[in-house]
Amino acid sequence: MATETFSIDKRPLRDLLRQVEAGKIQLPEFQRGWVWPWPNIASLLASVSLNYPIGTVMLLQGGGDVRFKYRPIEGAVPDGRVQPESLVLDGQQRLTSLFQSLAMDSPVETQDERKRRVNGWFYVDMAKALDENEDREDAIRFIPPSRKVVNFRGEVLEDYSTRELEYQHRVFPLRCLFDNSWGDGFARHWGFAPDAMELWYGFRDGFIMSFGLYHFPVIELGKDTPRQAVCQVFEKVNTGGVTLTVFELLTATYAADEFDLRHHWLECRSAWDAPEYAILRDVSNTDFLQAVTLLATAERRRREVEAGTDEERLPRIGCKRKDMLALSLEDYRRYAPDVVAGFKAAARFLRRQFVFDTRFLPYGTQLIPLAAIFALAGTDAETAGAQEKLARWYWCGVFGELYGGTTETRFNLDLPDVVDWIHGSTQEPRTVTQAQFAASRLLTLRTRQSAAYKGIYALLLKAGAADWRTGEKAEVSVYFDEAMDIHHIFPQAWCQKNGHERSVYNSVVNKTPLTARTNRIIGGHAPSEYLQRLAKAAETSPEGVEQRVRTHLADPGLMRADAFDAFFEERRKVLQDHIAAAMGKPVVDDHIPGQRPEAAIRAAENGLDAGASAPVKP
Repeated sequence: MATETFSIDKRPLRDLLRQVEAGKIQLPEFQRGWVWPWPNIASLLASVSLNYPIGTVMLLQGGGDVRFKYRPIEGAVPDGRVQPESLVLDGQQRLTSLFQSLAMDSPVETQDERKRRVNGWFYVDMAKALDENEDREDAIRFIPPSRKVVNFRGEVLEDYSTRELEYQHRVFPLRCLFDNSWGDGFARHWGFAPDAMELWYGFRDGFIMSFGLYHFPVIELGKDTPRQAVCQVFEKVNTGGVTLTVFELLTATYAADEFDLRHHWLECRSAWDAPEYAILRDVSNTDFLQAVTLLATAERRRREVEAGTDEERLPRIGCKRKDMLALSLEDYRRYAPDVVAGFKAAARFLRRQFVFDTRFLPYGTQLIPLAAIFALAGTDAETAGAQEKLARWYWCGVFGELYGGTTETRFNLDLPDVVDWIHGSTQEPRTVTQAQFAASRLLTLRTRQSAAYKGIYALLLKAGAADWRTGEKAEVSVYFDEAMDIHHIFPQAWCQKNGHERSVYNSVVNKTPLTARTNRIIGGHAPSEYLQRLAKAAETSPEGVEQRVRTHLADPGLMRADAFDAFFEERRKVLQDHIAAAMGKPVVDDHIPGQRPEAAIRAAENGLDAGASAPVKP
């Protein structure tokens, strides 16, 4: 940011508190509530009284193009018609603490050390504050609203409930810091006795005057500071360490036009509260804003293309932070309903791909462009041909593992690429052309942390995987929450006993979706043994169990023979073929014939990053 866009000066504390009281300094709506406990406030007051630095205040000058809804600092009650001259970006806790304890004629609303809500008044023990052997912070007391300190039996131990009692106990109420009448009353109460006057003059000069002379360093950003810069600056200086989200900033921005973004988002997400939309459960407000921004920027670019704008001057499609911050309320209102419909269409599409459970959703991030694609393509995305193209794009993203890490650039490419493809373009989307899945990747997929691992789970459901005990389709078990999960086909205990390496038997090649009850029957037994147990438990023939085993793309004959190596190699080939069919393109065959699985795994792990497909060219 250029230096001309902000100013630095020092302002008297008293002037800042007056501006807070008058509403000339207020908070932008995105600032969190005031949360400082009273010991922190006591420490702050002690620091000011000793003329110690307590940091800077950062303000944003009002009256610029970037408009935020604002609210008074807690405790201030300005005229409702007043508009702030400045908004606080940093220093909220300190300004609020000082205002409430020094300039407000009502108890301070704060917290104790255990974050329980408490309120009360701040007092100073005058003699203790001047004692060089005492810690200044210990001289500052927090007294209950009644101004009486009581014990657990309710007996009054200290009473400062009247001015006379304050004078008598020689405790100074900090709410009277800028009120000269308290000192006059103190002098009269003690009949201008020399010892009392000496205490008062020493306290006035050594404590009270520090607040009158204290100047706060203030950085004020100019009114022309862009919204993104405000957001970035706030996050850099925010002492609470809590990142300001785009949603919070836009909530404050739209509120200036009397639009409640938070309430509208809750209405939008309620559109997919039904069980059939459970896959959308983890869609966040930022995800939703990204999809809306994608749609708004795509439509803006389309209008410019139709107007004949030169290619190099066309606006970009995007949903990065700066793009979302530039999203106007008009565009949000226009495109949000389409995005709601897009997310619902995305959920229906994923059900057709047998992705039902958020635990096994390969990429939550891929929902964002998927919803935007449905919103932009409209009814054109509903045809069988369009659905086939969408399925290819989706599975290429999953098995190409292209949606991990920073994904906004891919969103920007996929939205126009896929929509044009749906509308008849012969050019395949870049996600389709760039995606690769190497055969060796199957050997390194062991946990659901990988998108490809979750993708294989969905492909098995799509292949018609039925529970080996009940014969019920796995998708039905998932719907009725039958504790469905991925389990070993050749059990771990059996594999360990027979000398197979952990890296091999934990591969997804040796796993399949089964209910918890079926898995308990399998236990640690050899397949040849547990297949018989399953037939008995299911009260059916061994042939019936084997038929259900085949729905999992597994060879029951090799299982019955306990032939782990042959079984592993056969199932690897079948899974590889199903992945190729889903992607609509061949799998990169980097498998060496005759190579044992453990050797292939070591080779794959040496040349493969844990989260990406092998960089092997066909």
